[in-house]
Amino acid sequence: MTVRARRSELATPASNDWMFTTAIESGADLVFLDLEDATLPSEREAARGKVITALCELDWGTTVRAIRMNGIDTHWAYGDVIEVVTGAREALDIIIVPKVRSARDVWWVDILLTQLEEQLGLTKRIGLEVLIEETEGLQNVDEIARASDRLEAIIFGAGDFSASQGARVDTNFDPLIDFPGDFWGYARARVVVAARAAGVDAIDAPFPKYQDPQAYGIACDRAGAMGYAGKWAIHPSQVEIANTAFSPTPEEIAHARKVVETYRAAETSGRGASALDGMLVDAAHLRHADNITRRADLLGL
Repeated sequence: MTVRARRSELATPASNDWMFTTAIESGADLVFLDLEDATLPSEREAARGKVITALCELDWGTTVRAIRMNGIDTHWAYGDVIEVVTGAREALDIIIVPKVRSARDVWWVDILLTQLEEQLGLTKRIGLEVLIEETEGLQNVDEIARASDRLEAIIFGAGDFSASQGARVDTNFDPLIDFPGDFWGYARARVVVAARAAGVDAIDAPFPKYQDPQAYGIACDRAGAMGYAGKWAIHPSQVEIANTAFSPTPEEIAHARKVVETYRAAETSGRGASALDGMLVDAAHLRHADNITRRADLLGL
């Protein structure tokens, strides 16, 4: 599996080609051109050509190039994969599969991609991300997380999930009543545990209220505290907020490196634990520190 930065994943309607350059230049780690919900049904087939042109001709720099296909239960699904992959070839990094309900859904896309890559002679494998936005998908998330070695991330999609669950929420997918704690805490925990157990990233849900950057920042911080690697952005103004929230701070990095040094020194001297700034440092602390330093190295911090 390819390891990538996914602090921010920016959605852009695949039919709105005038938005593509702004999205690519936003600083998002990943930009996906959305052939599904953000594109009108009448425009979805025509939008594939715009997607191919953008993937092949625009300067994406280091931004991960992705599309969101239509769900496999729609008549657009196979065409999205075949037409875009055939046209874009190595210019496509990731396909996001929406409304995944079972491991079989992931297998379907994996098999189709395998056949296409072989037929086209592609030298780079296309990765997958999947959306958990159905209650059935959450029930099967453990099997979904291990359904394909192409799978790189699992995304919690609160919008469709709230409809699937029959939840009473507002347009930001927050509860209509005063609810203690995180309304989506159970679902978020299921997703991140399944993802981490399978060795893939967990990405948090979009936040439609893009004109409230403070609330978006709080949502990013809370998701990051749970172990999420990033969050969807539905507007370029959210990108920098997510990038900051899901990056370790200089203080965190410095402390993590100090923890590693302290533990290794204790290990060399035959001790399993040592003290650092009045705190015991043992193997559990080393694992936390390793997480931070590996993330810092990935992000070039």
